[in-house]
Amino acid sequence: MSSLSRFALKDFKLNTCEAYCRQSPCLSSRRLPTHLDVRGEISVPEKGKSCAIQSKTWSPIAAAGSSIVQTSRNSKLLCKAATNASGDLPTPSGMSLYERIIETLTTLFPLWVIIGTIVGIYKPSAVTWLETDLFTLGLGFLMLSMGLTLTFEDFRRCLRNPWTVGVGFLAQYIIKPLLGFSIALMLKLSAPIATGLILVSCCPGGQASNVATYISKGNVALSVLMTTCSTIGAIIMTPLLTKLLAGQLVPVDAAGLALSTFQVVLVPTVIGVLANEFFPKFTSKISSVTPLIGVILTTLLCASPIGQVSEVLKSQGPQLILPVAALHAAAFAIGYWVSRISFGESTSRTISIECGMQSSALGFLLAQKHFTNPLVAVPSAVSVVCMALGGSGLAVFWRNKGLPVDDKDDFKE
Repeated sequence: MSSLSRFALKDFKLNTCEAYCRQSPCLSSRRLPTHLDVRGEISVPEKGKSCAIQSKTWSPIAAAGSSIVQTSRNSKLLCKAATNASGDLPTPSGMSLYERIIETLTTLFPLWVIIGTIVGIYKPSAVTWLETDLFTLGLGFLMLSMGLTLTFEDFRRCLRNPWTVGVGFLAQYIIKPLLGFSIALMLKLSAPIATGLILVSCCPGGQASNVATYISKGNVALSVLMTTCSTIGAIIMTPLLTKLLAGQLVPVDAAGLALSTFQVVLVPTVIGVLANEFFPKFTSKISSVTPLIGVILTTLLCASPIGQVSEVLKSQGPQLILPVAALHAAAFAIGYWVSRISFGESTSRTISIECGMQSSALGFLLAQKHFTNPLVAVPSAVSVVCMALGGSGLAVFWRNKGLPVDDKDDFKE
């Protein structure tokens, strides 16, 4: 799914290509070292000049936070004032046909989830071939593709924004797990279903949250950093919280959960970061292929869990959907309103989406590998659909609502 977020980040950041030019009415077209404002509004040269780069010929870009690799040679500097709200959809004129296709596939992500769900329920054999080993490889590739969008500078930016990123981390690993535990108790769920609900509530943020944040006009750079931090933190937090909250219901192999999370999450992510840091030319080349592969893999990783529990969903659908839907709805709401106490609208939307959208595929994989009862995996399978539809629906609502003119910037570059 991070392949999707890479494409969203690219459009989010480079589509806003107009700014004040204070030094002179016209500048030479020499390459200037720049960094992007985290709200995606202007591009600022390091020496304090305000100008922006607009590329006529777009090429694949690997981006995360403020890190951008642009391979286009045909750029020009604009010297006119303009403003642009974060998250505005890019104009297709500067994009190649391939990039327009990928953008369309990315923004239609909820549609692919719905189609995958229908296929999984009524034609499970079409997707259930993606069993544990292949599922692990697919999830590992998505983690690798997320790593390919990151650099060490992104982690330094986390240290420069401890409060903003920290609130998202705490929402992910305190609010959501306690919600899962409380809902399981209130609805008196059976032990395997309650365990599965707690497990998915303890999983890190999903990469689809980056796309939803982009659509909602939230802070995409912040979303990527939060997803990165919660993903790395999952190595300790997911097995620890699952053991604490669900250990009284069923035996929990915390060490096995930690090892699997380490193998599937941390190793591919670190490999991707190192590859992007030391082999930037190579990563910029393969970044033109990974988005399309990411779209296909994401759809399969959403459809396969549904197909594998299709019989259970047909017989007990409403009873299983209610607790999972309640978990995501409450997480979206609490994440937003708690954030509004200290943060602006854009940041609050970002934290809300990050809190409400989990890596349900990871939860499904852990449930399959470390719990003997197959029902433990059911909440994660249902969560794939609920978080995708809920997050994208909320993103579209917020996009149509727009951002306040005086919305404050809570993120430090």
